[in-house]
Amino acid sequence: MDAPLTYKGLPLVRSNDEMYYGNPDAPVIVYLKVLSTKQVGNQTVSDKIHVSLISTDTTLDPIRRMKKQGIKNGLYNALDVGAVWLQGEMSK
Repeated sequence: MDAPLTYKGLPLVRSNDEMYYGNPDAPVIVYLKVLSTKQVGNQTVSDKIHVSLISTDTTLDPIRRMKKQGIKNGLYNALDVGAVWLQGEMSK
Protein backbone atom coordinates (compact mmCIF):
# COMPACT_ATOMS: atom_id res chain seq x y z
CA MET A 1 0.00 0.00 0.00
CA ASP A 2 1.29 3.46 -0.93
CA ALA A 3 1.90 6.00 1.81
CA PRO A 4 -0.64 8.84 1.84
CA LEU A 5 0.46 12.12 0.26
CA THR A 6 1.41 14.93 2.60
CA TYR A 7 2.63 18.50 2.20
CA LYS A 8 4.40 20.16 5.11
CA GLY A 9 3.23 17.34 7.37
CA LEU A 10 -0.49 17.58 6.56
CA PRO A 11 -2.58 15.21 4.42
CA LEU A 12 -3.14 16.01 0.74
CA VAL A 13 -5.92 14.10 -1.02
CA ARG A 14 -6.46 14.41 -4.78
CA SER A 15 -9.33 13.25 -6.95
CA ASN A 16 -9.03 14.31 -10.60
CA ASP A 17 -8.86 18.13 -10.62
CA GLU A 18 -9.82 18.61 -6.96
CA MET A 19 -7.59 18.46 -3.88
CA TYR A 20 -8.11 18.80 -0.15
CA TYR A 21 -5.21 19.83 2.05
CA GLY A 22 -5.16 19.69 5.83
CA ASN A 23 -6.56 17.63 8.67
CA PRO A 24 -10.27 16.89 8.09
CA ASP A 25 -10.84 16.98 11.87
CA ALA A 26 -9.56 20.57 12.08
CA PRO A 27 -11.90 23.60 11.99
CA VAL A 28 -10.66 24.58 8.49
CA ILE A 29 -9.23 22.87 5.42
CA VAL A 30 -7.89 24.03 2.06
CA TYR A 31 -9.79 23.10 -1.11
CA LEU A 32 -7.92 23.38 -4.41
CA LYS A 33 -9.47 23.14 -7.88
CA VAL A 34 -7.34 22.92 -11.03
CA LEU A 35 -8.80 25.43 -13.49
CA SER A 36 -6.32 24.89 -16.32
CA THR A 37 -3.30 22.84 -17.29
CA LYS A 38 -0.37 23.35 -19.65
CA GLN A 39 2.19 21.21 -21.43
CA VAL A 40 5.76 21.26 -20.15
CA GLY A 41 7.79 19.02 -22.39
CA ASN A 42 5.80 15.81 -22.66
CA GLN A 43 3.96 16.26 -19.35
CA THR A 44 0.71 18.02 -18.49
CA VAL A 45 1.04 20.14 -15.33
CA SER A 46 -1.43 22.22 -13.33
CA ASP A 47 -1.43 25.88 -14.33
CA LYS A 48 -4.19 27.97 -12.74
CA ILE A 49 -5.46 26.77 -9.34
CA HIS A 50 -8.42 28.14 -7.36
CA VAL A 51 -7.52 28.00 -3.64
CA SER A 52 -10.15 28.24 -0.89
CA LEU A 53 -9.85 28.11 2.88
CA ILE A 54 -13.12 26.60 4.06
CA SER A 55 -14.68 25.70 7.38
CA THR A 56 -15.25 22.00 8.02
CA ASP A 57 -18.48 22.89 9.86
CA THR A 58 -21.10 21.44 7.50
CA THR A 59 -23.94 23.07 9.45
CA LEU A 60 -22.96 26.47 8.00
CA ASP A 61 -24.27 27.54 4.62
CA PRO A 62 -21.65 27.35 1.82
CA ILE A 63 -21.07 31.11 1.70
CA ARG A 64 -20.31 31.31 5.43
CA ARG A 65 -17.97 28.30 5.19
CA MET A 66 -15.69 30.20 2.78
CA LYS A 67 -13.01 32.06 4.74
CA LYS A 68 -10.54 33.04 1.98
CA GLN A 69 -10.09 32.35 -1.71
CA GLY A 70 -7.85 33.23 -4.62
CA ILE A 71 -6.31 32.00 -7.85
CA LYS A 72 -2.64 31.04 -8.06
CA ASN A 73 -0.33 29.98 -10.87
CA GLY A 74 1.05 26.49 -10.30
CA LEU A 75 0.34 23.82 -7.74
CA TYR A 76 3.31 24.69 -5.53
CA ASN A 77 2.22 28.33 -5.21
CA ALA A 78 -1.37 27.28 -4.46
CA LEU A 79 -0.32 24.77 -1.80
CA ASP A 80 2.11 27.24 -0.26
CA VAL A 81 -0.59 29.91 0.09
CA GLY A 82 -2.99 27.31 1.46
CA ALA A 83 -0.41 26.22 4.04
CA VAL A 84 0.07 29.84 5.19
CA TRP A 85 -3.71 30.34 5.44
CA LEU A 86 -4.10 27.12 7.45
CA GLN A 87 -1.28 28.03 9.80
CA GLY A 88 -2.72 31.51 10.33
CA GLU A 89 -6.21 30.21 11.02
CA MET A 90 -5.00 27.47 13.37
CA SER A 91 -2.90 29.92 15.39
CA LYS A 92 -6.01 31.98 16.30
